[in-house]
Amino acid sequence: MLAGRLEIASRTFTVREVPVPEPGPGEVLVRVRAAGVCLSDVHLIDGDLTPAFLGAAEVTLGHEVAGEIDAVGSDVHEWAIGDRVVLQAGERCGVCPNCLRFREPCLAVRTRGVDYDGGWAEYALATQHTLVAIPDELPFEQAAIVPDAVSTPWGAVTGTGRAAPARPAGVWGVGGLGVHAVQLLRLIGAAPIVAVDPLPAARERALEFGADVALDPADPALRATVTALTGGGLDVAFDMAGVPAVREQAVRCLGPGGRLVLAGLAPAPLTIENSIALSVRRQQVLGHYGSVPGAVEQLITLVRHGRLDLARSVSGTVPLADAADAVAALRDKTGDPVRLILVP
Repeated sequence: MLAGRLEIASRTFTVREVPVPEPGPGEVLVRVRAAGVCLSDVHLIDGDLTPAFLGAAEVTLGHEVAGEIDAVGSDVHEWAIGDRVVLQAGERCGVCPNCLRFREPCLAVRTRGVDYDGGWAEYALATQHTLVAIPDELPFEQAAIVPDAVSTPWGAVTGTGRAAPARPAGVWGVGGLGVHAVQLLRLIGAAPIVAVDPLPAARERALEFGADVALDPADPALRATVTALTGGGLDVAFDMAGVPAVREQAVRCLGPGGRLVLAGLAPAPLTIENSIALSVRRQQVLGHYGSVPGAVEQLITLVRHGRLDLARSVSGTVPLADAADAVAALRDKTGDPVRLILVP
């Protein structure tokens, strides 16, 4: 089968033939129908991110995956060949204290397409407990992005950031993560919603997805505009871009007790220009990664009942063989994509 493989030491990415894996006990083999291209994949290829738990020299990329079950291993009884599924973006390690003794989030989650082989391939292995059924009316291309592009901002909005109805929220960076953060903030009733992005097309998109106002970060009056619009500052701000300058600007736009949530990944140091003001105003800076168990199921339910529309999120499809072109397009923001989808 074809697979998009990354050699970690050299950061060499190639699409080439590899053996089709066979499902073991508790595993299923999924015929991949769609796989999202995420900025995290670009960071992996560029060397900004390094797998923490990968026990091999290379890995098949891809943590946003949807398809049909093609084969099942032993001890798999709840899934059948032909079932339409989306794959969770990772799974519990099974060895940390939270996995062994407590019913709490895993302390060392293994990420699909990072710490073990993912879905930039014609077939992908998955343990049965990482599968979520998807309805027939949900296209694979839209389902594939739920485990990260939608569930990560969902976790940031409803969990880490504790966004609330009728409370002001801001989103910096309206790309693959940020545009869904705007959409989800609108869904839960946050108001007003302020979107910030340097690209005019992204600002227009933010308004289409539910922002009340979309601002250019280069506007010298940005802070004053946000303060006036919100009556004193944002309750919560989300950095979806992973840019140091974004974080400094977002902190300045927080109100008393406000929270900055770092969902965009960045290797650069985190600096706070005036930490005294941060302490006096009792503000917080919070890291965020992924989502909690059950998030993907919640989002699929919202889609099924018409509360969440992902049709606008797919910017285009690219053959798996041309995965390198999709990576370049996302890196260079060619066409300002929300999500490009690889199709085997």
